[in-house]
Amino acid sequence: MAEGPHSNSTFPCPTFFILTGIPGLGPAQPWLTLVFGPMYLLALLGNGALLTLVQIDSTLQQPMFLLLAALAATDLGLATSIAPGLLAVLCLGPRPVPYSACLVQMFFVHALTAVESGVLLAMACDRAVAVGRPLHYPLLVTKARVGYAVLALALKAVAIVVPFPLLVARFEHFQAKTIDHAYCAHMAVVELVVGNTRANNLYGLALSLAVSGIDILGITGSYGLIAHAVLRLPTQEARAKAFGTCSSHICVILAFYVPGLFSYLTHRFGRHTVPKPVHILLSNIYLLLPPALNPLIYGVRTKQIRDRLLDIFTFRKSQF
Repeated sequence: MAEGPHSNSTFPCPTFFILTGIPGLGPAQPWLTLVFGPMYLLALLGNGALLTLVQIDSTLQQPMFLLLAALAATDLGLATSIAPGLLAVLCLGPRPVPYSACLVQMFFVHALTAVESGVLLAMACDRAVAVGRPLHYPLLVTKARVGYAVLALALKAVAIVVPFPLLVARFEHFQAKTIDHAYCAHMAVVELVVGNTRANNLYGLALSLAVSGIDILGITGSYGLIAHAVLRLPTQEARAKAFGTCSSHICVILAFYVPGLFSYLTHRFGRHTVPKPVHILLSNIYLLLPPALNPLIYGVRTKQIRDRLLDIFTFRKSQF
């Protein structure tokens, strides 16, 4: 049976927890604001600009860019769900967070991560249809279907993540009020409970493997179809152009899954070899790096967005 760690004293369900940030760093902790602060600023400005651009420019209101807008909105939510609290802890030291707010943060962090993974899968499917069936693309991929797909992804994320806070809320006693983490991660809170945590551990593991595993398989299958279609094109120029339409998405996939996979592996299998501060640092980088990088990747590598941004800046410059 998986029991919470034993302690000489226990507490009834607390009214608040205390987040410590990244333990073990001591006076060096405030310096991390120079890393995470610019990341959050980039996420806010970059994703906000992308959402505004898609909204005001009718030529960008196409399925591919609507999916990009969904990704930008998810990134904004994900970064905002942890960055303000993280920066406060790094600057001001350990801070209390209400118990209910901790459960709400736990829900949004895990739900938005699941939505982001699902949106990346939808974008891979979109590219597979665009490259493999270009003539049928306007009929198969419509704005309405994109809207339904994003709604379905959001509902799926809510349904599968709601058990996280509910499984924690069933516990009545905790061995401590201090969470050695920068945000209310599910397993960081579970480590504090007194009682049988097997359901929490199994559900967390199953959900991580199922959501990420299925999405990664779907993305891999989509790019298998893309590669098959591209290799059948008659000229090298046509192949390069087809692969070019997918390059931004490939970069975004790598930015999301590589840090996530590394963080997951070190947490599951490197618990005794990788220091805990490294685990916590990696988990924060995993959640903040993709929202900061994604708008830069699409802004630089997507011609329509790049040209539209240049038009806006050129127009404003000519007014002065």
